[in-house]
Amino acid sequence: MDKRKIDEKSKQEQLDEFHQDPEQEFLTTNQGVRVSHTDDALKAGERGPTLLEDFHFREKLTHFDHERIPERVVHARGSGAHGYFQVYEPMTEYTRAAFLQDPGKKTPVFVRFSTVVGFRGSADTVRDVRGFATKFYTEEGNYDLVGNNMPVFFIVDAIKFPDLVHSIKPEQHHQMPQASAAHDTFWDFVGNLPEITHMIMWVLSDRALPRSYRMMEGFGVNTFRFINAEGKARFVKFHWRPLLGVHSLVWDETQKIAGKDPDFNRRDLWEAIEMGDYPEFEFGVQMIEEADEHNFDFDILDATKIWPEEEVPIRWIGKMTLNRNPDNFFAETEQVAFCPANVVPGIDFSNDPLLQGRLFSYLDTQLIRLGGPNFQEIPINRTLAPAANNQREGYNRMTINMGESSYFPNALGGNKPRPARVEEGGFVHYQEKIEGKKIRARSEKFNDHFSQAKLFWNSMSDAEKEHIVKAFHFELGKVSDFGVRKRVVDLMNNVDGDLAIRIAEGIGVPPPAEKGASSGTKKSPNLSQERTVMDTIKSRKVAILAMEGYNHDEVIQVKKALKDAGAHPQIVSQFLGTIKSADGKEMEVDKSYVTTTSVVYDAVYVPGGMHAERLKNQGFAIHFINEAFKHCKPIGATGEGVELLKASDIKGVTFADAGSGGEAVSEMGVVTCGSQGDVNSFVEQFKTAIARHRHWDREKKEQVPA
Repeated sequence: MDKRKIDEKSKQEQLDEFHQDPEQEFLTTNQGVRVSHTDDALKAGERGPTLLEDFHFREKLTHFDHERIPERVVHARGSGAHGYFQVYEPMTEYTRAAFLQDPGKKTPVFVRFSTVVGFRGSADTVRDVRGFATKFYTEEGNYDLVGNNMPVFFIVDAIKFPDLVHSIKPEQHHQMPQASAAHDTFWDFVGNLPEITHMIMWVLSDRALPRSYRMMEGFGVNTFRFINAEGKARFVKFHWRPLLGVHSLVWDETQKIAGKDPDFNRRDLWEAIEMGDYPEFEFGVQMIEEADEHNFDFDILDATKIWPEEEVPIRWIGKMTLNRNPDNFFAETEQVAFCPANVVPGIDFSNDPLLQGRLFSYLDTQLIRLGGPNFQEIPINRTLAPAANNQREGYNRMTINMGESSYFPNALGGNKPRPARVEEGGFVHYQEKIEGKKIRARSEKFNDHFSQAKLFWNSMSDAEKEHIVKAFHFELGKVSDFGVRKRVVDLMNNVDGDLAIRIAEGIGVPPPAEKGASSGTKKSPNLSQERTVMDTIKSRKVAILAMEGYNHDEVIQVKKALKDAGAHPQIVSQFLGTIKSADGKEMEVDKSYVTTTSVVYDAVYVPGGMHAERLKNQGFAIHFINEAFKHCKPIGATGEGVELLKASDIKGVTFADAGSGGEAVSEMGVVTCGSQGDVNSFVEQFKTAIARHRHWDREKKEQVPA
């Protein structure tokens, strides 16, 4: 394909060539022979043995028996989406990468989000790192930015990766637990590997419980290089920032969702795109001049460290929009193959020891998972740029190579295909000067394992700190070995003495013999999710609890206001079908009590009307309110609906009088308005409460039975 014609539709047009019409008139074998009967195998008599000569039966069963491919060792459970990327302004000063030059160009992308530890059948909402891998189909070839939703990693050197994964996977003797770090072998590994400390702070924070793939950050994790046309190099780290802000679930909520809807994040991504709520992420880079490589109190090649934004600001250079779901999960999301070694001219590697191992490992694993060296010919992996080389044959070769020669140099073929010069787009590795002895060692700065863990802890809000402590209580509370629990407490004593004491209190071990020093006061404020976007309710799901006798005018007014702001209100009632309002109007029910739950919504609203008395006798409705309050979600009620809130067990909240007028009352994310009150005032305050996502100031939420 002529590279000048690549746009956001180019990849879809290429994939269309491989589509099969689902409405073919006749059923055939793989050889195209029309089949006359597919309900019974060929037999010797009606009750006789099946005959081996039944080629249709054998082909059908044989293909079925071979349909599964090995799942990924890590990142097995994933969800994907198509979209496009646009740069804001030419980045010519920093990189020659073509897709980062023209603001008018829309480069096609495919993104795969994933959990890391669990098998393909595990739940979406487990406590885990999330993968964030992006394949750019550029005019210069495919570029893969393979990262996570956390900017750091567990280990410094890739040689420890097998140990890490072995420790966190289900334990060998009984294959439990699934998709969880809460067991002895992982925390035994943690307690004996200080370099993991910073990453543990991230994994036990709210970052490990994303509300949505659309509401989590992405990071390249490793240190790369930008190279410009003059050959000048700069060290870079890559960032993705969701325009909806960074928002998370709470732990109790994640566990309930795992049972109610284990596909929660996958479903959210799919439905958002189908409804036109296209996920958008800004693309940012941090850059360090080569001359400044050693001017920091951390090693910039250490993947267990961030580059604090206060020292190395992020420059936001482009935006990615995901606007199309895959046509076939297996063909696209499951067969897509990412590799950090897939770079284009203008992007190169650093000596980051974790990255260096990834450059080998990703390619190696695709060879066995996708059946050999031709996996790049699978449609989702095909480049849009012309691909020509002397690689031949192998399993599943699709290309029919013409000509006599398959080597270089060759006179028979006119020395084609030939290497390209730099000015012709040829990739040239950065000429870094290397010197040193062969040695199994690391830079001394790599051995500071606690400074950035302290920085992260200091940067958290009080609510976020409380969540981290409770996460330690859960994770280590599942560890049976006393010595393992004690070693982890002692390890965290190096981060903050008070933190170690708080952890020890919940897991049955004594506090450290000598309390560690305070973590100090140094902060990086943007590490806290309290600094994220909180001015939009776009794509938030709001449950409207209603039964026969609801106030139709209130529901219509509130629904319209929420929809106009981009939210998705749904009517939740006892049964599916329609319900009648007090004045005889009807409304369709979206979800029934048995098909939904509070944990899949971002907020709840109870309208006024005679139905409120009936709702007070519905255990589901009371539980719905209690649970939403306990999970710190926005709750709204108007008119008689306020009485339902009063009948629930939510504590410490001032409500508007159900029959009063005036302005709405808003306290701790609970917004109420009397039947004679200003509904417009209610709507505005309710939208503000929803935009905050969570209201952590509910001090008495733990007293609520839910």
